[in-house]
Formats: sequence, C-alpha cells, structure tokens
Amino acid sequence: MTSANDPHAADNRQYHIGLRPGDVAPSILMVGDPQRAQRIADEFLDEHGSAFCEREFVTFTGRYQGLPVSVMGTGMSAANTEIAVIELCQCFEDPTQIAIVRAGSCGVLREEIDLGDLVITRAAYRIEDTSTWFTGLGYPASAHPEAVMSLLWAASDRGVKHHLGITATAPGFYGAQGREVAGFKVREPNVQDRLAREGVSNLEMETSTLLTLASLRGFRAGAVCAAYANRPRNTFIEEQDKHVAEAHCVGVGLDALVRMDRFARSRGGVAGCWHPGFGVVE
Repeated sequence: MTSANDPHAADNRQYHIGLRPGDVAPSILMVGDPQRAQRIADEFLDEHGSAFCEREFVTFTGRYQGLPVSVMGTGMSAANTEIAVIELCQCFEDPTQIAIVRAGSCGVLREEIDLGDLVITRAAYRIEDTSTWFTGLGYPASAHPEAVMSLLWAASDRGVKHHLGITATAPGFYGAQGREVAGFKVREPNVQDRLAREGVSNLEMETSTLLTLASLRGFRAGAVCAAYANRPRNTFIEEQDKHVAEAHCVGVGLDALVRMDRFARSRGGVAGCWHPGFGVVE
C-alpha cells in the first residue's frame, strides 16, 4: 500500500484514511456522513480520542459499553467504501478479526416500510460496479450470519421497528436510482419498480461493496439503514425526525458490534460462525 514516494510510508499510515496500526479498533461502525461520525462519537461513545481526518475520511476511536470501537465517516459511494475497507484491513495483522457494521440511510422500495423504520440487510444486490473489479458478476454480497443475528437481536431489544431484506447498492444517487433532473435523461427511469418486483427492500450506495470485500478477506460485516424516503409512496422523512431515526440506527449498529464480539468470544477463537453448539451468548 505504500511506496518510497508516499508521504505516509515512514509511519505506516494508510494513504487515504490516514490511519496506522493501533489507531483503529477491530469493531468498526461505518457511516457515510463525516458529521454523523462526530455526532456518534460525542453522543454514544463512553469516551473517545481526537478525530483522525484525512480527505473526507473521519475516524474516532473510543469505547462503547466497554468494547473498543471505532466510528468512521467515509463519505458517500461504493468507491469510498472500497478505499476505506481495503486500507482498514492494512491496519491489522489479522484482518479476519475485524467486524464492521454499516449504519446509514436509505430509500425503501416497499410501501409497507414506514419512514424511520430500519432495514437490516441479509444480502445486497450489486448494481454498483466497484466490487465487480474483484469478483465475477454472480458472486454474492452476503451479510455475515453473526452480523444479521446481532442486528436483529439489537433492534428487538431496543423495540425499534425493523425489517430484514435485500438491499440494492447503486453507483450513484441520480441516474442509477432512476432520478431524472432537467437536462439529464436516465437510462432506466423505472429502476425502482423493477427492483421492487425482484424483492428488493431498500436502495443505497455502499453496502454491497462492503459485504463483497468482507467475504473476500474473511471478516464479518453487516448493515442497517434507516428509511429516509419511501419511493412507492413518494414520501420523505421530516427534518425533525431524522435525528430519532439516526439514533435508532446507530444504537442498533453499536449494540450489534457488542453482540458480535460476544459471538466471537463464545467461539473461543474458532473460525467460522457461532451456532448453538458453542453455548449461550450472555
């Protein structure tokens, strides 16, 4: 990742995210908006250090319920997610110990999902092409079972209305999501209808890249998003309701990281996925 001409080479800092080994915890909450990362650090973490800022990437490391946790704001898009994930992996001697949960916002494609509800991803539809430079088109973007279980468990414990579904990850906000703006005709204006017919629950711009790279590198990852828009109803969340929806999403994501850590410890270092044979997770 570094070269003789890389200004970060001397201290092992990663070129885009500005982090080096020891700066980041293995349990990571990944969000898009860097300002959201700041809010999470201030409102949710028991303690945290100063921000690591490089380009649009902002990272805070602290503790949540005693667990060392990092919160990273990556900016938008599958491309930014690719950079963040690959460079984060360089910060660990054994990247398979990493657990990442994406906590974001989305538009939902099912009329029965209300604004502010959470959608937990069980798998992602790769409309974006960033991840296709690593695998063939048929390669699945699947959330790790421990991440799915942990997110469902956390949402249930918090009493937050949630749905388990398939997420579509688009490479952009306008054309790829069927949004026409004056002067910019799109190729598939009814893409949301096609995706809904195919059983997709929500549409966003990062998850499938995260899940694909996680499977390739062998670490656990999942995603939960708050519904900010309902595309079939053509309704959008009110500004005053965004903070509540964001707090629900972030709280569930952080609680899930705690549970994922418990799953890992219950396995006693054994690779794979927790199952009842490993015993009860407290």
